[in-house]
Amino acid sequence: MGLEIERKFLLLNDSWREQVERRIEIQQGYLAQDERSAIRVRIFGEQAHLNIKATEDGIHRHEFEYGIPLEDARALFEHVVKGPVVEKVRHELPVGPHLWEIDEFLGANAPLVVAEIELASADEPFERPAWLGQEVSTDRRYYNSSLARKPFSQW
Repeated sequence: MGLEIERKFLLLNDSWREQVERRIEIQQGYLAQDERSAIRVRIFGEQAHLNIKATEDGIHRHEFEYGIPLEDARALFEHVVKGPVVEKVRHELPVGPHLWEIDEFLGANAPLVVAEIELASADEPFERPAWLGQEVSTDRRYYNSSLARKPFSQW
């Protein structure tokens, strides 16, 4: 079992775009979810995964992720996924020793843009870039599973 420690932030501006090293399109659909946990299928590029996450506080998450054949993922999207699919473009950029993932949401969740950083502990220090805004780690509205149920455009 993996423990993911992730903090999530809104952004103040688009200056982060100058630092992007990698960009990848992501589709994720939910097979099951409740307020505390979610089971999802995700396609990113030519890879696919099943992912199970459970959280207590929004920062610490138990995460299980398993690679699956791309064709299986496509079949799950077609026959099993419940509700809308979350689509986004993930931008990866290094800042100091950390990798930031900035998710630019598409469709009903546009124009939402959220930055995430994974840490070794919730209180691990990290460089705060000038584009970093308000922390929303514990605001459940910003969970991808919540965005599938109630998109940003409906807030």
